[in-house]
This record gives sequence, structure tokens and C-alpha cells, in this order.
Amino acid sequence: MPPMRSKLVREVMQAKIVTISVDDSLATVEDIMRLGGVRHLLVVRGGKLVGVVSQTDLLRLSLSTLNSEGDDHRRAFLQALEVSQAMSSPPVTIEAHATMEKVAMLMAQHKIGCLPVLDGEDLVGMVTTTDVLSHYSGVQLR
Repeated sequence: MPPMRSKLVREVMQAKIVTISVDDSLATVEDIMRLGGVRHLLVVRGGKLVGVVSQTDLLRLSLSTLNSEGDDHRRAFLQALEVSQAMSSPPVTIEAHATMEKVAMLMAQHKIGCLPVLDGEDLVGMVTTTDVLSHYSGVQLR
């Protein structure tokens, strides 16, 4: 039996993505993540990708307020911070024509859970660890 052809990123990626402005507050990020059930948001400035903010980034910042005065204080803390203060920048990206092997290698190498997908300089999607697991297991996870 011939080896299975690895799919290209464009065949696996999520084309419907959620972006947020670099100037938005982290409280807004938290709301979008909770309501949308997403773990990563792509950060844009003037329509161009400049970073990624994840649930892990929010958790790290929220842990610094654990000894504070409760959820209201934590919420005010996140409201006072802009996305630019928590995002990973510059983001590690992948081209739409790359293979899923390259995705897995980059995610493992950089210890990250998502890769923004570019076609030239245009943001066209995102691929996550869930997409990688679905691809390699053959199980539809979404």
C-alpha cells in the first residue's frame, strides 16, 4: 500500500478565524474566548497579523492576581491591560501550501498550540493542535 499523502495546511486549517485588535483589552479577549469556545486569538494591527494571544497567556496574567480581592479585581486588572502586553510577537506562522508534518514540527519545536496561516502576507486561517490531532488520528474532532 502506498504511503498516505500528507495534507496541505490549506486542506486542514480553520478558515473562519477570530481576530482581535492589538489595542483591545484582555478582558475583551477573555470574553471572546469564553463565549466563542476558542483558546487562541490572532492579533491584528491595520489588518496585518502582529501576534497571538492564548488562554495560557491570560492564565499566566490572572495568576498574578490570585492573592487579590476576588474576581472583580482580576477583571479590572485584565480590563486595564491591552492585548499587546500579553501577546506572543512576532507570531510563528505557516504558509497555506506547507505540509502538516511541517505544522507538527513547528508546534513541537516552539511549544505552541496554534499557527496562523498565511498566503504571502495575507492571513487566511489558523491551524491548531486539535487540527493536527484530527489529521493524524483520522478522527473528526470538530
